[in-house]
Amino acid sequence: MGSDHREGPVDYRAAGVDTAEGARAVERIRSHVRATYRPEVIGDIGGFGGLFSAARLKEMDDPVLVSGTDGVGTKLKLAQLLDAHDTVGIDLVAMCANDILVSGAEPLFFLDYVAVGKLDSVRMERIIAGIAEGCQQAGCALVGGEMAEHPGTMDPDDYDLSGFCVGAVDRPKMVTGETIAPGDVILGIGSSGLHSNGFSLVRKVLVEGREDELALPRVDLGGTTLGELLLTPTRIYVKSVLATIAEVPVKGMAHITGGGITENLDRILPEACDARVHRGAWKVPQVFGLVAHAAGLDDEAMYRTFNMGVGFAIVLDARNAPTAALRLREYGEAASEIGEIVEGSGAVTYV
Repeated sequence: MGSDHREGPVDYRAAGVDTAEGARAVERIRSHVRATYRPEVIGDIGGFGGLFSAARLKEMDDPVLVSGTDGVGTKLKLAQLLDAHDTVGIDLVAMCANDILVSGAEPLFFLDYVAVGKLDSVRMERIIAGIAEGCQQAGCALVGGEMAEHPGTMDPDDYDLSGFCVGAVDRPKMVTGETIAPGDVILGIGSSGLHSNGFSLVRKVLVEGREDELALPRVDLGGTTLGELLLTPTRIYVKSVLATIAEVPVKGMAHITGGGITENLDRILPEACDARVHRGAWKVPQVFGLVAHAAGLDDEAMYRTFNMGVGFAIVLDARNAPTAALRLREYGEAASEIGEIVEGSGAVTYV
């Protein structure tokens, strides 16, 4: 028979879960969460479920709820390496909110899930503050979340993020891509860099074995560090795009994420249409050149993997394109005509 060598009881803290630190974390994030609240939010942080009034949906002829869920991926490994946790929460919201924006939906509320090896209330505040900032940029309320401590299954300094966003759009105003036709114009809206995709490759060619160089200012990067450049948060397009499409009719929209322009723009194309994209119609950020050189990738592979400086695309009638581009620029976006729709088979081609 085996013997039990424990001396005294084993409580939850001894098992690796610090509920007191969890309570401190909740207090530290309270003000950040409240800063995201919209008038529809009912109650406060700490409930069993997030409450959000649906009364506003009564103003719509046929309200449709649009939901999206996503994470940040291995970009988190870089944040952990650099102990820089303030912006990955913006990435988390962006990946979800930009996705539901494609349908023309306004993001209403957001929930997050944070899994950690060991809970640190100070670090948790930095993470949640970033999520709250992302929610403010997207105009949605952070109505709930979960902080889960996983001792023994995750390293103490490790964490992972996932998010869930719900929005609404009136069915008559939904953007579906169904009416896209040859002759339409493609507007590209500038990205802030890599956003949150392709980081397994980026880490392999730019980070591994060069960790000590990440925090060094570089002349070729205008004095910024490579670490700062790579952690630039994903741009959130919600407010500028919603304001633009309220004034200018559009036919289709695409969030350019993993798979790049090649494998995202084609998702909204009718079967008989191709998107013909003009390389050189916009400025490609420097970071993509660094990746291409370090990885030895050609243009085809780069455009199939990264956003290449276009984080969001809008397809619309050629007559409306100049007005839409002007409105987007007025709202602070770098917008330009990057291509057109031609007869084809539902593919993205380049010239």
